[in-house]
Formats: sequence, structure tokens, C-alpha cells
Amino acid sequence: MIRAVAAFLAVFSIGCATLPKGDPEELKPAVEAFHQRARWKDFRGAADLLTPERRGPFIKERSKQNDDKDLFITNFELEDAKIAPDTVTAEVVTKISWYRLPSTSEQTKTVTNVFVWRDNAWLLESQDEGPFEELKPAPPKVAPAPVDTSVVPPGE
Repeated sequence: MIRAVAAFLAVFSIGCATLPKGDPEELKPAVEAFHQRARWKDFRGAADLLTPERRGPFIKERSKQNDDKDLFITNFELEDAKIAPDTVTAEVVTKISWYRLPSTSEQTKTVTNVFVWRDNAWLLESQDEGPFEELKPAPPKVAPAPVDTSVVPPGE
């Protein structure tokens, strides 16, 4: 009987444990902070708003591209934001305009940004377009095609 009660309490306490939930009030400020920091070339500050695995490559690429001198983000608009039912992922649609010297042709793209809730903060995980190529989502993993190991006799 004691074991049954202990098992029930263990299952019940696990069932009542709350999963982390993103704070919807914090999403818009996080989106705006990333874009403002990038726009004003505070790339280290912008990197603080990326997922940890994206920070190093982001900073490295800014240096490689000479973005502190050559990248000009001329406009940013927040168009839409939707938090997923899991409340730890959000898709944010923005419009970004920029040019990178030596080109003076401005590019404008509608960008889907994926933010994730980690360590009580919204962090940018990926962008499907825009001036930051290294932030593009990783391609989906595709399982290799099965290999046909059957041997077909000649002439069949």
C-alpha cells in the first residue's frame, strides 16, 4: 500500500510540474532590441540576444564581412508575431532594409525570425532572409535513401 501511494505521489508530482513558458510581454522588446543593436552596429550586444550556439559564428562573420564599416541597416519593421502553442517558440515576421558596401543598392526582405524561450529570455535562433547568412535555419535532416541490396540475375 505504501508503495502504491508513493508511486501515485511520484506520478502526480511529475504531472503537476510546470514546463517553462515564454513570457509574451517580453517577445516584442527582445525582437526590437536585436534589430536596434544590429542596426546601430552593436554586434556584440546583438549577439547577446542570439542562442548561445549562434553567438560565436555571428560575431566572427561580422568581423569577416567588415560589417562595422560596410553594413547599413536602413529600416526595420515588425509585421507579425505568433507564439507557438508550446509557448517556448515564436515566429516573428519583420521587414528589413539594408545595403553592404561596396554595393549601394538597398535590399528589402520580409524575414521570418524564430525566437526560443531559454533561461527566462527570448533568444533569436534563426532568420530565413536578411543580411546575416549565418543565421539561416539549418537544412532539415533527410534520412538517406534505402539501399537496394537484392541481387538481380543478369537478363531479368
